[in-house]
Amino acid sequence: MIKQNSVVTMHYELKDAEGEVLDSSKGQEPLVYLHGAGNIIVGLEEELEGKAVGDNVNAVISPEKAYGLPVEALVQTVPKEAFGAEIDKVEVGMRFQAETEQGPVPVVVTGMDEATVTVDGNHPLAGKELHFDVSIAEIRDASQEEIDHGHVHGPGGHQH
Repeated sequence: MIKQNSVVTMHYELKDAEGEVLDSSKGQEPLVYLHGAGNIIVGLEEELEGKAVGDNVNAVISPEKAYGLPVEALVQTVPKEAFGAEIDKVEVGMRFQAETEQGPVPVVVTGMDEATVTVDGNHPLAGKELHFDVSIAEIRDASQEEIDHGHVHGPGGHQH
């Protein structure tokens, strides 16, 4: 059964509330994670707690237990001059790392006009209800090293 410090191997399909597939492991290697280490969103971890190999789980995760609600302060309008000579390469939908006082933040360009560029530092799935279809393939106890490092080692996990 899935519990704290279980290494879980699963296949999944993630859809938004409208049924559009956002991500999937179908046709790929399964996802392997360390349960309880914050490797996946908290709402899905809660739904998988206590499940066993062979279980199929359909879970609807609220934004608060997924990527949170959008934070208005993470949406900023900046003068085009801030991009210097690179402004000709900037377009709506472009993703890049913005340097901030708190360090680099991934942002997406959401708008442009004659004088400004609007960027959004919220996670792309912030504010979205997420629908997961999960199939549990394997469960094992984590090694002490995996627990200490906070992630899975070996096949399907992180290699050092």
